[in-house]
Amino acid sequence: MKTYFLDVITKHYIDFSGRATRKQFWLFVLFAFIVSLLLGIVCSFLGDAGKIIPEIYSLAMILPGLGIQARRLRDGGFTPWLLLLNLIPVIGWLILLILYVLPSKN
Repeated sequence: MKTYFLDVITKHYIDFSGRATRKQFWLFVLFAFIVSLLLGIVCSFLGDAGKIIPEIYSLAMILPGLGIQARRLRDGGFTPWLLLLNLIPVIGWLILLILYVLPSKN
């Protein structure tokens, strides 16, 4: 968890250069999802006061998420500008998902 989640958040918070392997990318996505899910469950018991915590977490994860996506695209041999496909609902997301799954090109 330290290598694939905490290092991305602490050492590569706004790092859009370099590369991210498939393993690093998908484990980051998995850990981010688990943390988000756990925060949602725990904060649901806090009532209205707990609603802000998952929202703050989501906002805090935007830059590391975009950074690791850009590094993953670069590792696959693509330009990070393809992140703009996120602006196209469904079709853009599916194209990016396919690009994230492709093997690395060295």
